[in-house]
Amino acid sequence: MSQRQVLQVFEQYQRARAQFAQAVADLAARPQSIDTLQSAGVVCLLRPLLLDVVPSIRQTTALALGRLADYDVDLAEAVVKAGILPQLICALPEENRYYKKTAAFVLRAIAKHSPQLAQAIVQCGALEMLVICLEDFDPGVKEGASWAFGYIARHNPELSQAVVDAGAVPLLVLCIQEPEIALKRIAASTLSDISKHSPELAQTVVDAGAIAHLAQMIPNPDAKLKRQVLSALSQIAKHSVDLAELVVEAEIFPVVLTCLKDSDEYVKKNGATLIREIAKHTPELSQLIVNSGGVAAVIDCIGSCRGTVRLPGIMTLGYVAAHSENLSMAVIVSKGIPPLCVCLIEEHEDHIKAAAAWALGQIGRHTAEHARHVAVANVLPTLLDIYVDTRSSEDLKMKTKKALKNILQKCTYLPALEPLLHEAPPNIMKHIIGQFSKVLPHDSKARRLFVTTGGLKKVQEIKAEPGSLLQEYINTINNCYPEEIVSASFLHQAGNIFSVLTASLSPSCSWRC
Repeated sequence: MSQRQVLQVFEQYQRARAQFAQAVADLAARPQSIDTLQSAGVVCLLRPLLLDVVPSIRQTTALALGRLADYDVDLAEAVVKAGILPQLICALPEENRYYKKTAAFVLRAIAKHSPQLAQAIVQCGALEMLVICLEDFDPGVKEGASWAFGYIARHNPELSQAVVDAGAVPLLVLCIQEPEIALKRIAASTLSDISKHSPELAQTVVDAGAIAHLAQMIPNPDAKLKRQVLSALSQIAKHSVDLAELVVEAEIFPVVLTCLKDSDEYVKKNGATLIREIAKHTPELSQLIVNSGGVAAVIDCIGSCRGTVRLPGIMTLGYVAAHSENLSMAVIVSKGIPPLCVCLIEEHEDHIKAAAAWALGQIGRHTAEHARHVAVANVLPTLLDIYVDTRSSEDLKMKTKKALKNILQKCTYLPALEPLLHEAPPNIMKHIIGQFSKVLPHDSKARRLFVTTGGLKKVQEIKAEPGSLLQEYINTINNCYPEEIVSASFLHQAGNIFSVLTASLSPSCSWRC
């Protein structure tokens, strides 16, 4: 046998290995082929090819394993149990850029499924190899490594800390300064995933100088990049007053308000989320938002979108209003109540309705004037209808009940309260009757109207426990009128009420008008 014939055998073997690896990679991209591949033991067959002497075969094998692991958690676990991870990364620094990108894809595909699989990647020493990839000259390699770090860090604080300890954060901050938009996106997303877990992790990102670079990218025209930038800043700002102030000091206002008018709904949502995370901390930060026109911009945003995109804007108004009377009045003056009421009516998701109810409660809870503004917008009947609706979730019922209580305890605008007398359940009724008992003794006109509109009659129909707070309120109301008017109301004798009322309210009448 000649030398050429001998070499042909090896060439055929190499072609067969390459064809097998490529065929499996192609099949792994088709969901309908996965079960067959798994039952054929494909993971164990691919394992030796990761150590193949031909770089292209190693890369194609890694691609096949990545696609398999990406498909579902069982295959990802099979890849880990087969001991493939050490082989995958053993010579990573010496591999070419194509293999590095593919290896990072495999790690990402495994890590995404669960904290346990992400921990397996940490334990095999992959983080150190990924850091080396972050230092690579090729943007695609950096992008792949950044993505893998993000999928590891997002699971829990411990894994995120492992990413920090590996030294990834300073390199990720360098990545967001690179010219490639795709790399900026992934690096910003990973910084967001690291920052979200705790103030300490967020502080690590801040200490690496991330805020200034992130803030500079808010005006970038790329919507996907803006989403990630706004998310990262939100995850930093949410933890504490100090971190929120650092974000504000990066001069994100008023430029961030332009995001609320963006055509991309996720940019809108993430922009509103960032404003919410700042507003919630202190009155001073909320006042800064008001002064920059932020409340008006958030209100416009709520009116221009639907569904969950509205949610952070709704909560922003609630947080701002909760801090003080003046800030609540700023929301009222900016016409924030009508869109919140619209949300109660239009939205189908209970958690969005609950947020709107909570925000309205925060607006109306300060003074009688605040409560009146909420009441005249016809909010109270809507809240009551949601509260008594059997289809409402328990959380929604709790939020509407609390909002009703907050508003009713301050509301002295009786025309808005009187319709509720005919529909409110007992636990809400006591707050309504309580307000009448506060106002009627001091307002003669209100006392007259309360009789002529049937309010007093309705009060007599209420069955309260003797000695209860509700009964005390009813007694206070009844004491505002002559006994004959109360008796006529109790007997439902409308003609008697009006005749007695006319006589009682004559100029010579001595009862309290």
